Amino acid sequence: MTSSPTPAAATDAPASAALLERATRVIPGGVNSPVRAFRAVGGTPRFIAEASGPWLTDADGRRYVDLLCSWGPMILGHAHPDVLEAVRTAAAKGFSFGTPSENEVLLAEEIVSRIEPLEQVRLVSSGTEATMSAVRLARGATGRAVIVKFAGCYHGHVDALLAAAGSGVATLALPDSAGVPAEMTADTVVLPYNDVAALEATFAARGGEIAAVITEAAAGNMGVVPPAPGFTEALRRITREHGALLISDEVMTGFRCSKAGWYGLEGPYAGGAPDLFTFGKVMGGGFPAAAFGGSAELMSHLAPLGPVYQAGTLSGNPVATAAGLATLKGCTDDLYPRLEATAHTIADAASTALSAEGVAHTVQWAGSMFSVFFRDSAVTNYDEARDQDTTAYGRFFHSMLESGVHLPPSAFEAWFVSGAHDDEAVGQVVEALPAAARAAADGG
Repeated sequence: MTSSPTPAAATDAPASAALLERATRVIPGGVNSPVRAFRAVGGTPRFIAEASGPWLTDADGRRYVDLLCSWGPMILGHAHPDVLEAVRTAAAKGFSFGTPSENEVLLAEEIVSRIEPLEQVRLVSSGTEATMSAVRLARGATGRAVIVKFAGCYHGHVDALLAAAGSGVATLALPDSAGVPAEMTADTVVLPYNDVAALEATFAARGGEIAAVITEAAAGNMGVVPPAPGFTEALRRITREHGALLISDEVMTGFRCSKAGWYGLEGPYAGGAPDLFTFGKVMGGGFPAAAFGGSAELMSHLAPLGPVYQAGTLSGNPVATAAGLATLKGCTDDLYPRLEATAHTIADAASTALSAEGVAHTVQWAGSMFSVFFRDSAVTNYDEARDQDTTAYGRFFHSMLESGVHLPPSAFEAWFVSGAHDDEAVGQVVEALPAAARAAADGG
């Protein structure tokens, strides 16, 4: 199917356009993360000036219902009072110490308390750093080099893992990245997602070389593609049979799908828990914070206890950990049903509107995370995710944007809601959908 961007929609965003022009002089492409550039949908990216609850306000003063939620972290909504107070209190005591502090202990305790098999975590500053460190730990603990990943699963811009990735890479139609030497990916094996037979064949041929399999717990970076029934169990069984580790990347799903992330929905597994988990996004509450963790025995391979080196000047930053702790404290048992109810209201309305216009589509879920794929059958892997009408999505996106709803600017992304999405915000989304469906159906 076609994948070219749509032309820029007629819009009134002069302040954003001016900021983009300035930005392109000093920032490559005018953005600091590629998907923000709107290259997949065309038009001018909105420069956001402020956000509150479920709302974004751009530099031109236009307000949008936010279905990005900063790509997941803003699970309670923007500038939530409890998080804001925690940040103010922490910042008043100092921004960064370069020493241990109680806040990082409190956040680590909260994370460990939520996932039963997790015993220890190491705090870092980004999801990329978390997955990079987990891979290094797996290699150090096993004495092996080969890493297996799945096409369409994105684990940050780590050289060894930036192969056949989804999300921003799919958006830019770059299956790999320039600047990554061949030797950096020589020990990376990329397999089709949800394909147990391919995994078994790979381990049969190279099982003694494989340090770990890394997978998104439920894929969200090629759009939401959950693991097929039994897939995670198969990953656990096969890795254990061959002495390899299983790394579950919950940077996106962690504490978003449930209090215990995707593991809380699908686990525990008959074959045992993953050996390592990685976290980010929600656990930082909008600040740069991430983590990786596993059993105390496995984590003891890390310096200063063991030979696997990992460090970070801002790891466990007192302000970021305060924001993360306040956010997780707000992720109570009653929050998750509300998120799912809100998400289903929006997704059901989108499906109804698209069906009324005869637009092929399918909706897929991971907890309250969902994606609307512009194709008429389920998506189980990256090739199927790419086989959708992204041009129709671009028309749909711009119609929603003009109606005051900010969707992900790529068909290869998840939609997110927050606990702050109230009747007014949801009503604005639902009201905008019929016109957007007509725009998607219009191939002209």
